[in-house]
Amino acid sequence: MKIGLLPLGRPTFDVPYAEQNLAGMLNVLDKCGHELVGSRLLLLDTKAVQQAVESLQSQAIDYLMILQVTFTDASAIVDAASNLQVPLGIWAIPEPRLGQRLRLNAFCGLNLASHALGLNNQSFSWLYKAPDQINPDEVEILLSEDSETIKMDASPSDHYASDEGAKIAAKVKGKRIGRIGEHPEGFQTCAYSAKAMEKLTGVSVDELELSDLFDAASTVTENEVDEVNNTARSDVKGLEDVNAFELLKSLRLKAALDNIRKKGSYDAFAIRCWPETFTQYGGAVCGPVSMMGEEKIPCACEADVYGALTQLILQETAEASVFLTDLVDMDGKDNTGVVWHCGQAPISMRHPDITARATIHTNRKMPLLYEFPLKPGKVTLMRISQAFGETKMILAGADMLDRPMAFTGTSGVIRFERDASQVLDDLIASGAEHHMALVYGEYRPQLRSVAASMNLPILEL
Repeated sequence: MKIGLLPLGRPTFDVPYAEQNLAGMLNVLDKCGHELVGSRLLLLDTKAVQQAVESLQSQAIDYLMILQVTFTDASAIVDAASNLQVPLGIWAIPEPRLGQRLRLNAFCGLNLASHALGLNNQSFSWLYKAPDQINPDEVEILLSEDSETIKMDASPSDHYASDEGAKIAAKVKGKRIGRIGEHPEGFQTCAYSAKAMEKLTGVSVDELELSDLFDAASTVTENEVDEVNNTARSDVKGLEDVNAFELLKSLRLKAALDNIRKKGSYDAFAIRCWPETFTQYGGAVCGPVSMMGEEKIPCACEADVYGALTQLILQETAEASVFLTDLVDMDGKDNTGVVWHCGQAPISMRHPDITARATIHTNRKMPLLYEFPLKPGKVTLMRISQAFGETKMILAGADMLDRPMAFTGTSGVIRFERDASQVLDDLIASGAEHHMALVYGEYRPQLRSVAASMNLPILEL
């Protein structure tokens, strides 16, 4: 076969480490005996990817191999699949859980791609394995048509109907989400229709601009900032170790969100958190999101409106604070996964034996983020999903383990009820979004009833 290579990365991640892993991936592929064409260098920007795809178009390739070396959004993969019209495979790589930054975050890129390709009815094969843990035979399996992802369908929920589910659905109806800024390009996982969502749940959306948030932050009073600062100091240690000016900017975002919430009577937010909060404004919204979540005003990053909706439903069901998280790793040998986000879990989810610390965003280097491992206990994960263009409820149950912090920010190691390798297969086959809401406790029976009240099919991982 003539295999076209498209090695994808982003310069905000650990590029030397990514290049080291790319070399290992290429070494494996070279041993397979196929003709390899295309870039053998990491493609770090849109222009480089476009040029690489144009080059592959002229070479009559038989197969497109996406090397997901770091996180990227799904736009490059969707465009390449559309332009080249050949069988497609994605190889993403895990990274060690060392309690340090997510140096690659490649799994999240695979997750975004699976959702976006599902929306386009584009079949693909995939592999999630480190180059030093793979042999050429596994690559041959990846290249075969038999390994292409088969859509995982949801099941009817009407037989779960109950008065309890109907009451929760009624409580959600009439709530309001403030969407602040548009979702980033290539994040099809965060797209939404306000009309369809209101018809489904009775929840409405107001579309605000990022400038509304930044302007509100510039006008908060000193007393309002002091109040937020006191909350932060009661939550985390080490505020004096981060940049004071950037910290103040971050704290102002929390006060601004409070003021916008009161003015608009919002119950949740979906915020375009990057890159503009860093590049235009100069402070992180992650710490403020943690504070808002603890106060039961859930916030979804990347302007993920359905993520905010998911949090509202889960919060009403559990009557507890929730955490919108990424699943960033799955380890079949250890039979665990890792849930993570930059530093925005509610402080009540902190491991009781670990002091929460103030920190900075690992890629953008600005405060305020919270850092702590999640406490052990039973957890429920849920998503109101639009995978494959069909609205459904995705559910999973797991145990948060008493493990050291896997990655910086707020993270936890979970063990699903089923084998991690099976959950991983189903996650990709479901085309699920990369954000899921997490709450402590077992709430799947109630959520199944909520799904029945909303006429939502259910997909259980």
